[in-house]
Amino acid sequence: MPTEQIPASTLAKLAQYDTPTICNVVEVFEVRPRNVGYMNRQIQAAFPGMPPMVGFAATATFQSSEPSSGGDVYEAIGQQLELITNLPGPAVVVFQDLDVPSVGATFGEVMCCSFQAFGSVGLITSGGGRDLDQVCSLQYPVFTGATICSHAYSHIASLGKDVEVGGLQVRMGDLLHGDCNGVTNIPLEIANEVADVADEFIAAEQQVIEYATQTGDKKIAELVERRRAMGNAIAVLRNRVSRQA
Repeated sequence: MPTEQIPASTLAKLAQYDTPTICNVVEVFEVRPRNVGYMNRQIQAAFPGMPPMVGFAATATFQSSEPSSGGDVYEAIGQQLELITNLPGPAVVVFQDLDVPSVGATFGEVMCCSFQAFGSVGLITSGGGRDLDQVCSLQYPVFTGATICSHAYSHIASLGKDVEVGGLQVRMGDLLHGDCNGVTNIPLEIANEVADVADEFIAAEQQVIEYATQTGDKKIAELVERRRAMGNAIAVLRNRVSRQA
C-alpha cells in the first residue's frame, strides 16, 4: 500500500495503542514471522513516559569517529529536512550509527528542535544522544542505544538509504510505532486494518484481565475458561484477517 493511502485518521488511531498491542495485532495478519519486524533491546526509549510515536521513516547514516571532508552534521541538515517534508505524513528520523561502538552523540537539542519544526514526531538512533533534559522539554520522543555527552566529529554519511537499527531493516517511508516498550514496523499494506481491529483484540484480552484484576477470590477453572475464550476470540479475528488464509 502506498504511504499516501494511509490517512491522518489512521495514524491518530494507531497512536492510541501501546506498541505491544500493535505487535499483537500485526501477528494475527500473519504477514511475517513473529520474531521479526521490531527493534531489539539495543534500542530504548529515552523518555518512557511519553505517549506512542507513529510516523514514516526518514533514514540516514551517521559517523563521528573522525572528521568529514564535507563538514559537520549540520552541513546536511537542509537535505535531511527536505526528505522529512516530502514524506506523506509525520516523520520519524532514523539514524544508523556506523561507528561500533558509538563515539559521539547522534542528536542534541539543536537537531531535535529543527526536526520537530519541520514535522518530525520522533527520532531513533542506534548510537547515542545528549541534551536529554532539553529534548524532553520539547516533548519529542527519542529512542537510543546510548547516552553520550559529546558530539565528537559528528556528520551525516548518507541520506535516504536503507539502514539497520536495533536489528531491524528500515527503509524510507516505513511506518514505525514506538513507546516505552520499544519500536516496531507496521506493514503499510495492513496499516489501516491494524487500526480498525485493535479494539477487537483488546476486548479479547479483557476477558482475562478483568477477571484477574477484580476483587475477591479467584478460581483457577474460571481463569482457564476465560483464557480459552480469549484464545477463541483471537482465533476468530485471525481467521478473518490472516493473509495466509
